[in-house]
Amino acid sequence: MRRMWPTTVRARATVGASVVVAAALALASFALLGLLEANLLRNAENDARRQAETVAQLAATGKLGRVRPPGRGVEFVQVVGADGRVLFASPNLMGVPAFPPPAPGAPATRLHTWKVRPLGEGHRQRVAQVVTDTPDGMAVVYAGASLRDADAADDTTTAALFIGMPLLLATVALVTWRVTGHALRPVEAIRAEVAEISDRDLHRRVPVPATRDEVARLAETMNATLDRLEASGIRQRQFIADASHELRSPITVLRTQLEVALAVRDPELWPELIGGALEDIERLQHLTADLLLLARIDAAPPVSAAPLDLTALVREAVDCRLGDRVPVHVRLEAGVEVTAGALWLGRVVTNLVDNAQRYAARRVEVTLRTTGGPRPRTAVLEVLDDGPGIPAADRERVFERFTRLDDSRSRDHGGAGLGLAIARDLSTHHGGTLTAEDSAEGGARLVLRLPLTHQP
Repeated sequence: MRRMWPTTVRARATVGASVVVAAALALASFALLGLLEANLLRNAENDARRQAETVAQLAATGKLGRVRPPGRGVEFVQVVGADGRVLFASPNLMGVPAFPPPAPGAPATRLHTWKVRPLGEGHRQRVAQVVTDTPDGMAVVYAGASLRDADAADDTTTAALFIGMPLLLATVALVTWRVTGHALRPVEAIRAEVAEISDRDLHRRVPVPATRDEVARLAETMNATLDRLEASGIRQRQFIADASHELRSPITVLRTQLEVALAVRDPELWPELIGGALEDIERLQHLTADLLLLARIDAAPPVSAAPLDLTALVREAVDCRLGDRVPVHVRLEAGVEVTAGALWLGRVVTNLVDNAQRYAARRVEVTLRTTGGPRPRTAVLEVLDDGPGIPAADRERVFERFTRLDDSRSRDHGGAGLGLAIARDLSTHHGGTLTAEDSAEGGARLVLRLPLTHQP
């Protein structure tokens, strides 16, 4: 059964439309033939009944001799007495035996459909039977209206439908086939183009038809998907290149230091050489951890969200920094609650404070407050330093991976250019934003905004 069912959309649409139209035509044909038959039969019944009732009135007054020839549509009249004798008959029934008497207890007026063969062709007649009382006793009046026109109309209509329905059905199938093929042509063009796009051809795009319909929207969505894939591929290649470069540098330095330590025979120099190697190993360890975290963030949102006291989280992150080169001053609004993962949001706060301390001269300020309202209200965490600041042209670029600004923001400060990138990605996964904004003191001002858990 499945093998017989068409497999293409074009064929299924054509077969479906043809089946629906065929069913509709069949129902319409049966309804048309039924209405035509009922209408013609009703006209014949009315003609026969009127003629029979007229003759019955004359028979009741004993004036059968005044019966006129049958009117329009009525082919014969016969009056049969109670004894079975024919009391009156139209000329075309002369010599024809009497029709059968009505059954006892039958109603006075009844309708029958008979074939009266003595009338020539023997076509159907709709016979009205009326029982009446005459001066000579009970009599039955029969009046027959020909159904020749009804039968001819039925035959003509049936023949027309028998010929016209297949032609109409074939026309519907042909039109559906052509229209469906024309509608699916852009889909085939999209499929063919996508089939030729490989991982090296992500710059290619599918054609967008000018129809502004579902197919056009499909093509636009496909192109948008290809845009995202191309951008993701570019980011991935750039990330691999940057990661390779970043990993190659400390490994090279580490190998050089170890080779020097191996070549130096003076034991007094070994602690210094080994200490430098350990510093590079630590830097390499932090860089590898950051790279693994970024890969995990790209693979799936690492957020296990729950109501979290952001005030306590920030205070804990700052309190563990006692004795740092640059002190951190805090101004925290109490009871600020957001929905987030404590581990990952703590990483965001740590990265922001680390970045501020790395470039600050003497002071870092951390401020937490709420803003907005009545809805939606937002938690705003600001981290300011008194360092060289971030130029306006670079305030988006600093959140890109492996980005270091010139001069003071260089590799010498120990950063790999991943801290702010990780902080922004985690902020986005928590439904927040992280931006670099103007600072009145001239340093860097990083602002984290997160929606509060409870909105009024």
